[in-house]
Amino acid sequence: MKTSLLYDFDFPEFAARVKSWGEPKYRGKQIWEGIYKNLWLTPDEFTNLPKSLREKMGELLTFDVLKPTLIQESKDRETIKTLFELHDGQRIETVIMKYDTEGRQPRRTVCISTQVGCGMGCTFCATGQMGFKRQLSSGEIVAQVIYAARQLQDDGEKLTNVVVMGMGEPFHNYETTMEAIDRLNNTDGFAFGARRFTISTVGLVPLIKRFADEKRQVNLAISLHAAEDELRSSMLPINEKYPIANLLEVCRYYVDQTHRRITFEWALIEGVNDTPEQAHILARKIKGLLCHVNAIPLNPTKGFHGQSSKSERAKIFKETLEGNGISCTIRAHRGIDIQAGCGQLASRETPNQSAG
Repeated sequence: MKTSLLYDFDFPEFAARVKSWGEPKYRGKQIWEGIYKNLWLTPDEFTNLPKSLREKMGELLTFDVLKPTLIQESKDRETIKTLFELHDGQRIETVIMKYDTEGRQPRRTVCISTQVGCGMGCTFCATGQMGFKRQLSSGEIVAQVIYAARQLQDDGEKLTNVVVMGMGEPFHNYETTMEAIDRLNNTDGFAFGARRFTISTVGLVPLIKRFADEKRQVNLAISLHAAEDELRSSMLPINEKYPIANLLEVCRYYVDQTHRRITFEWALIEGVNDTPEQAHILARKIKGLLCHVNAIPLNPTKGFHGQSSKSERAKIFKETLEGNGISCTIRAHRGIDIQAGCGQLASRETPNQSAG
């Protein structure tokens, strides 16, 4: 009978599990390093172990945590999106993005999911349009990173960054998401530096405060998208519970506690939130805060009628912010031809049944 998913274990628990099979103590560390350092995905790859132990691993551990059902690569070969099926038939997405800038070390970033669907209901987001299905386990979160790292390794490349910005609201699955990050950060295993993670939230104020109090080195991004409550509430329903003033107050608390810069995410929607007026209001509200605005033209979805901002409007928005002393970057569209936006493939492929 299968046990818990392979990646759901922390090392002490995993080592104890292996020892309970009647194996010597050092075997637990051998297997752990095979999983997290060598990125071996099947028992057969553990050629440093006796065949009998490999067979036992196949019987007692669930290796096939994620089953890729669709892999799409953009025409420019800079974005790879994988649709995975989970053990219960639910589906999630993971996206690898490749950034090559002259004079800089290449960046290889994976965007991972923390939930099947999402309960936040953001109107312009394909995952929000799906509704909430269920939480991912820590192992299902970890497995996405290991899979992406192995995919890149097989191509002679190395994973450099993890962004927790895929399907779901990470802070709605807070403890499990942090368990996954801690497991990947563990120096005895994958040893992925905390500052190479970025986690994004729509603005769950009490959990942002908790995150600040924990003084983690993980980068924080806030999906802001509007500078006034009426507009933000029409796009992100969570704003009714945690309006902009409360959200920015806890953002200032976060910066005071951690001394780390915060990023505000802004999906540029033609004629809605890309006006100079919105930029002026935003600049006034975040002035003096250690922050950066990361704006990206909207990735269109079937369930939302807004259109992506034209490049000239995006440029004016950026220049207006910078003229008011606010740092801003306009990110390029990624993977439009393969529906690389959060939840676009899963919402198309997954039956529409919400959690009860």
